[in-house]
Amino acid sequence: MLGFGSIGQAALPLLLRHIDLDSAQITIISRSEDKTGIAADAGVSFVAHPLTEGNFESVLEAHVKEGDFLLNLSVEVASLALLRHCWRRGILYLDTCIEPWPGRSEDPSLPPTRRSNYALREEVLAFRLGKRNGPTAVVTMGANPGLASLFVKQALVNMAADNQLEFAKPACYEDWATLAQALEVKVIHIAERDTQICPERKQRGEFVNTWSINGFVGEAMQPSEMGWGSHERLFPVDAARHGFGCDAAIFLDRPGAATRVRSWTPLEGPYHGFLITHGESISITDHLTLRTDNGEIAYRPTVHYAYHPCDDAVLSLHEFAGKNWQLQERRRIIRDEISAGMDELGVLLLGHRRCAYWYGSRLTIEEARKLAPHNSATSLQVVAGILGGLVWALRNPRAGVVEPDDIDYEAVMEIAVPYLGEMAGVYDDWTPLRGRSALFREDTDPDDPWQFKNFRVT
Repeated sequence: MLGFGSIGQAALPLLLRHIDLDSAQITIISRSEDKTGIAADAGVSFVAHPLTEGNFESVLEAHVKEGDFLLNLSVEVASLALLRHCWRRGILYLDTCIEPWPGRSEDPSLPPTRRSNYALREEVLAFRLGKRNGPTAVVTMGANPGLASLFVKQALVNMAADNQLEFAKPACYEDWATLAQALEVKVIHIAERDTQICPERKQRGEFVNTWSINGFVGEAMQPSEMGWGSHERLFPVDAARHGFGCDAAIFLDRPGAATRVRSWTPLEGPYHGFLITHGESISITDHLTLRTDNGEIAYRPTVHYAYHPCDDAVLSLHEFAGKNWQLQERRRIIRDEISAGMDELGVLLLGHRRCAYWYGSRLTIEEARKLAPHNSATSLQVVAGILGGLVWALRNPRAGVVEPDDIDYEAVMEIAVPYLGEMAGVYDDWTPLRGRSALFREDTDPDDPWQFKNFRVT
């Protein structure tokens, strides 16, 4: 295992519970010592050695051999470099996001497109060309990205059944895209509301979150990105296309931490979420694209993240922004001290005949603690995706480089769902125009509520 932050600590007990191996077969490599004692209590080997562009291969050579599995839960270690290393040596691989080496996401000399998740994904897609038959490497397999792509497939199947739409079981990307088009899905949000709290609230000069602060801040400072749908009529004035690759996504010339959108979950109701860049916003859009015979886009949904983190994390982001994006010196990941709350994480499919359909996981902190030690609701949702993807990879060791959208969603969900709390599917008549205040004039498109300008908070 590479990295032993909040997600690594949360994952270790479930790996030992579900994977047929002895603790002596696990080695953890992390940038710093394990001060929690979790690794020592589990009896696994622990190596405190930061990986850099100059030393990662020599460090890995000493610990990871052909036939082994590298579970990458680190930040600021380039995923593509690890992929290449594992591919050449016959090592299986899984990560939860595509990471660059330190500095790339914050380098002002690079144009926004080079600092984007779109560019990172395109580099991985370029690497995997011609590598479909080789050691399995599952990229971006956590909760979101990861389970979110599988939730979309299950939501489409549920909606088709609810609408009595006859269809054959989808067998390829085009089949899924055809189903989404037949259901008239125009927009998909990865709609998440984290309500977990603890008695010691955020203090001045402190960043508080329920998962990796470095990981969250890193993606929050990348350009805001989204998959861009074929129904969209007005291109945002601060947006641009990347000019290379699949062309499924666009980016805004502003960070995700400074971009908010209107969204909805069943328990929270309407809310404002951050349009943080995430890999699934691009991969889902790309995989749900239909083209005409001459290559023109016939159908494609708009897809993006709408994230409302825990309340203390929102306050932390507000302070972070006010200090011109200078990160607070004190940082605190809350887990054992959480006293209440849940993570309501799902996908919101919009624009169809029944307006809105949310499908996803409702996991409370109490349920998470019963299911697995060293977890919050947020971390356990991530670990459920990791576990499902890891088991799938072990059962399919020669699948090459794959995204969550490529793999058998039912097989992964079978492993993940027992750790996701209540799985719910809920219809509603919500639109981003419903209930808007009449006190102030707003620039909206009342003729089509599903236009991005109606979701964006300005």
